[in-house]
Amino acid sequence: MQVRRFWLLSVFQVVALGYLAWLLATYKTPWNTQRYIGTLLAVVGISFIIVARVQLGKSFSIKPEAHELVTTGLYSKIRNPIYVFGTVTLAGVFLVLQKPALWIFLSILVIVQVIRARREARVLEAAFGDAYREYRRKTWF
Repeated sequence: MQVRRFWLLSVFQVVALGYLAWLLATYKTPWNTQRYIGTLLAVVGISFIIVARVQLGKSFSIKPEAHELVTTGLYSKIRNPIYVFGTVTLAGVFLVLQKPALWIFLSILVIVQVIRARREARVLEAAFGDAYREYRRKTWF
């Protein structure tokens, strides 16, 4: 069942990223500096989300769970690269959409991601103890 859930979530993520790419390319705002920067941020964010997701592998979960402590690749510098680059992606999308009210949503999302990261940190610290504390000391967010 766990493998099936992993693949269903992976397929959902690929479809969502495809939709996002289509939205960026076809949205009806003028191609100005804001849109170019937004598209660049979204593409960079999406690219690093994919890399982080692949590097995390089957350790990925929606709820905080401690499968294994991944400390290589992007995870050697950033503890939560999916959250970081998800925020970069959304900032880019919001620049493309050119709707200032969406920045309020992004601010709320950042707060939620920080809370979620703290919950995950507690689970990982309980499972991996000193190894996680050392990893946390050497990495950002």
